[in-house]
Amino acid sequence: MGCFTFIKVMMILFNLAIFLGGGTLLGVGIWVTMDGQSFLNIFGALSSSVLQVVNVSYFLIVIGSILLVIGFLGCCGAQKESKCLLMMFFSVVLIIFIAEIAAAVVALVYTGLAETLLTAVVTPLLKEKYGVDRSLTHIWNVTMSEVHCCGLNNYTDFTDSYWYQEHETYPEPCCNDRQPCNGTLAAQSKVPGCFDQILEEIKTNAGVVGGVAAGIAALEIAAMAVSMYLYCELDQK
Repeated sequence: MGCFTFIKVMMILFNLAIFLGGGTLLGVGIWVTMDGQSFLNIFGALSSSVLQVVNVSYFLIVIGSILLVIGFLGCCGAQKESKCLLMMFFSVVLIIFIAEIAAAVVALVYTGLAETLLTAVVTPLLKEKYGVDRSLTHIWNVTMSEVHCCGLNNYTDFTDSYWYQEHETYPEPCCNDRQPCNGTLAAQSKVPGCFDQILEEIKTNAGVVGGVAAGIAALEIAAMAVSMYLYCELDQK
């Protein structure tokens, strides 16, 4: 087996795995969208990450769709020895690589801006939907219990909310599970917001996060290099 054939086979197998992984994530994302409560019943207690703050279903659908496209382009491009598909694969991976670098820079430099944007979106959602939407309420209860936090910024995120108007108390995690969780006890408890806690966890595990990011970047660079090698070899045929 020549070098070109070996790399071609590896390219096909690698992208086939990406395609199957993307299909799996897409399927899970659709499952969460259609029946989020059953998903939370199974996995909710096991997760305490940033994914609990955002809508996990749409996140999985987007990531799954992107992986499906990448896997399809890479697999078919190598199998059919199509220069067009290989160049499309290279371009998509390059765009994602640049976007990841840009996102990392923005996240590191503009953390305060990210908090402001999240506050503008999440705080009104908490006030209106916490205690009304069962799935959202369960997600936030699990997040606050597992991460030991309260709201996005602090307990004041629930002031004048539907929950506070109905129960005249704050969620129990805002008072370290002490009752009754009124404004005085919540202020004395000084439970931090979930944004700060999650940010602190990321900083604490910076080595792991950096290692995973470096690994993904290395795979993307390798994928671009292999696709360009195959493209150039086909150009010489």
